Amino acid sequence: MRPRSTAQLQASPDVQIESDQRVWSGRFPLDVIKFRNRRFDGAMSGLRTWEIWRRGKAVAMVPYDPVADAVVLIEQFRFPAFAAGIDPVLVELPAGLLEDGEDPEETMHRELHEEMAMTADCLERIGGYLLTAGGADEFCDLYVGRVHAPETGPDGIAWHAGEASEEEDIRVRVWPAAKAIEAALDGAFTNSITAIGLLWLAARRDSLRQRWLAP
Repeated sequence: MRPRSTAQLQASPDVQIESDQRVWSGRFPLDVIKFRNRRFDGAMSGLRTWEIWRRGKAVAMVPYDPVADAVVLIEQFRFPAFAAGIDPVLVELPAGLLEDGEDPEETMHRELHEEMAMTADCLERIGGYLLTAGGADEFCDLYVGRVHAPETGPDGIAWHAGEASEEEDIRVRVWPAAKAIEAALDGAFTNSITAIGLLWLAARRDSLRQRWLAP
């Protein structure tokens, strides 16, 4: 994965930037910002210091097959989950970070191919979500995409995929939509964007399926 440029902080009458220092310039840079922000009473706050992990813009997609009424999810090892003391193998949606100048839908099609060896013939945007409001600028555009669920074995596993150059080891599994939604409602998925996507599908599945199955 190539290093990405970071967005400039926007000028605002409600935020005064006192200093902006880059303290780490690895794969994703870390900035320390000193600022003042406008309070709800109209006054400016005292000087505040915040560390911001600059990850940038991302995309994710709920891969839904309206004919099979199934979703296709991925599973992979995540070291931050291990560090948090939870099961490090997460059930996730295909997702990725935008390259510089890349369109979100272009990124989504690329990530779907790299992570799942699949394609989607239709994308609809669900919304945009700040994933870690307390410490990172990563903003994720979430989509639902129409796919054809692959054949699987009795365990629901279709195949293994992932970008070899990035040491990705991804398992692709097909879930009946009702089962995946029930798991999300039960809090079984610790990846937040997975839960958001499936809970959205729970609310819109009938209308989405009717629309996507229409001639």
